Amino acid sequence: MEKEITPIPSIKVQDFGYNELNLLEKYKGKPLVIIIYNNQCLGCTGRAIPLAYEYQKEYADLQVIGIHSIFNKKPVTEDDIKSIFTTQELPFPIYLDQNHQVYDQFESEGTPQWLLITAEGILYRSIFGSQLGAQNRLMYALDALCNEG
Repeated sequence: MEKEITPIPSIKVQDFGYNELNLLEKYKGKPLVIIIYNNQCLGCTGRAIPLAYEYQKEYADLQVIGIHSIFNKKPVTEDDIKSIFTTQELPFPIYLDQNHQVYDQFESEGTPQWLLITAEGILYRSIFGSQLGAQNRLMYALDALCNEG
């Protein structure tokens, strides 16, 4: 029996003003590459974030989005997020995942966790990691996602 594919109902995050928003509503109709990460993760800041930026430049039809998952009670500010970048400008939209709810929603294995979501809001792939094996799986999945239809 084939598994029924249903759209994700929502991905709720907060902006830097702590306003809640649903990414699937905000970016409706666009394929998404979401990277769930944490500033304290060296694989995230050293490999995954730069890779996400490259994907944003390479795939014009994709919307790359960062979601910073928060695993403790310490508030995270826009300055905290920007502190990992060489410029004070974000390379793509980044949102906050208070109490790691999105991280849990997608049963993330750790950070970085990549979510590839179709323009119809269906989870296409979920890939953990930033090392070469994960990068290869991600590249093939992105090519397939972008060349469908």
